[in-house]
Amino acid sequence: MRKFVNDRAASLQPSGIRKFFDIVQKMDGAISLGVGEPDFVTPWDIREAAISSIRLGYTQYTGNRGLPELRELVSRYLKERFDVEYPPERTIITVGASEAIDLALRAVCGEGDEVLVPEPSYVSYAPAVTLAGGTPIALRCTADNDFVLTPEIIERAITPKTKALILPYPNNPTGAIMKRSQLEGVAEAAEKHDLLIISDEIYAELTYDGKHESIASIGNMRERTVYIGGFSKAFAMTGWRVGFVSAPAEIDEAMFKIHQYTILCAPQMGQRAAVCALKEGFEDGFSTVEDMKNEYARRGRFLANSFNSMGLSCFLPKGAFYIFASVENTGLDGEEFANRLLAEKKVAVVPGSAFGEAGRYFVRCSYATSMAQLSEAVDRISEFLKELGRR
Repeated sequence: MRKFVNDRAASLQPSGIRKFFDIVQKMDGAISLGVGEPDFVTPWDIREAAISSIRLGYTQYTGNRGLPELRELVSRYLKERFDVEYPPERTIITVGASEAIDLALRAVCGEGDEVLVPEPSYVSYAPAVTLAGGTPIALRCTADNDFVLTPEIIERAITPKTKALILPYPNNPTGAIMKRSQLEGVAEAAEKHDLLIISDEIYAELTYDGKHESIASIGNMRERTVYIGGFSKAFAMTGWRVGFVSAPAEIDEAMFKIHQYTILCAPQMGQRAAVCALKEGFEDGFSTVEDMKNEYARRGRFLANSFNSMGLSCFLPKGAFYIFASVENTGLDGEEFANRLLAEKKVAVVPGSAFGEAGRYFVRCSYATSMAQLSEAVDRISEFLKELGRR
């Protein structure tokens, strides 16, 4: 049956994250630092809003763009929290940020168009570019610069075919963020080379080092930026699959048509839960989000300090909820380290190579789990390193 399979789909490699997640689910006593999912339960009021919507019979399709009330709230949220202005009529409620990424790339990519993808970065970007008919071009970011993208890295990759740049900060897997002065350099390069920016800001609320800055708030960058956000990380709503995308008019129109034909609309119950999340956020100053962020920051400090003391070099994460630790001094690459750690100590981490070749000698560890689990994982990793003769 291979002849029926699209060559682009056939060429894709399975997700390096899911491989370890699937193994852990079947392993008694295993600790997973693999999948980036909050261990917090969605706040009760948000769950209650969805339950009430079902009881009241709100089980139909919504308009393709999503509930008008939710789009109004998203527009207000972006303005008040991040100084980013997109009107509700240029916002689409999507099935998670993942659909938004796919929509943006399918709306933009022509055959052979090059899309710049910083590495290390989220596993879906390059495959999504390929499936959209484009060519992903890796931009190698390095640990000595805390994995921050620079204009110089962009300049080295520009060709006549370059069309867009994915900007994934706060970053998964590294925990890196970009300050406004750094974003201004990227904005300058984008204007110079007439690039579209696809800015994935799903971790915007989980910024520990100052206030999150969006490239869409700089000068005229809103008109060359596709802004992607959602509710999964900051509101502990991963399974609800509610995201959003805002964009310049022409790109919004193209994305909207694709969304109409492929998805129709995000589930109404999830949209009503998202309405509740934003309404309550405005009422209490997003205190629940702040509480979760502060707890993640505490866990991140613990894990970074523990790893550095064991000789697994990493910087203190500045955003998201991941540590990207170098294992090079163990004599193993990230793949070997992760496989052996899981087999010998039942701790799952993700090989850095899952996020691009730049991560070959790294592993990603999510600290979106309890302190008790993190402490036990650190003890097991310490034992593993001793047995390797590295402690």
